Amino acid sequence: MYFNKSIPSYPKDIHQNFESWSLTKKLMFTALMAALAAILQSAGGLLPGIGYAFSPLATVPIMLGALISFRSSMLIYFLTICLLLIIQPSELVIFPFTTGLLGISLGWTFLALNRLLGILFVNGLLLFIGICIPLYGFGFPVFGPAVSSSFNLTTLLIIFGFSLFYSWLWIGFGLFLLRKIRRILALE
Repeated sequence: MYFNKSIPSYPKDIHQNFESWSLTKKLMFTALMAALAAILQSAGGLLPGIGYAFSPLATVPIMLGALISFRSSMLIYFLTICLLLIIQPSELVIFPFTTGLLGISLGWTFLALNRLLGILFVNGLLLFIGICIPLYGFGFPVFGPAVSSSFNLTTLLIIFGFSLFYSWLWIGFGLFLLRKIRRILALE
């Protein structure tokens, strides 16, 4: 079955390469990834229209930070929040609960779990929770006027299905990207 197969070793190979880096190199990489994540996340507000295509890519720098260590991913996450506070404060409702959370969980599950189904379920569940917090907790229309912020079981099922699908897309894209990074680092 497709979802029961093991993921390739790209994340673990890249993690081992990152472990050989000095602390200074890791901190510089962390700062660079935080700046990149903040720029990508704020692209939707700074470049209306086309910028919304770049905004979801803010997940990538945090995922790469999680491959260094969980601490690095948390540092990138909080630095990005601080930078967004200055650059684009309106993104502070979305980033911590969706894009940032997905990046941390993707990187962590790529290292900790081996089966695609487990990675998909954990990421889908965390994204679902991350969408529901601003939608139902703060009343912020995460999906715009298409989804009401009033509690509804059908809406919850649709959001959960969307979360699983979006996580599945990110798992595929993340593994593709990590394969390319592994080739660049000449780890093959």
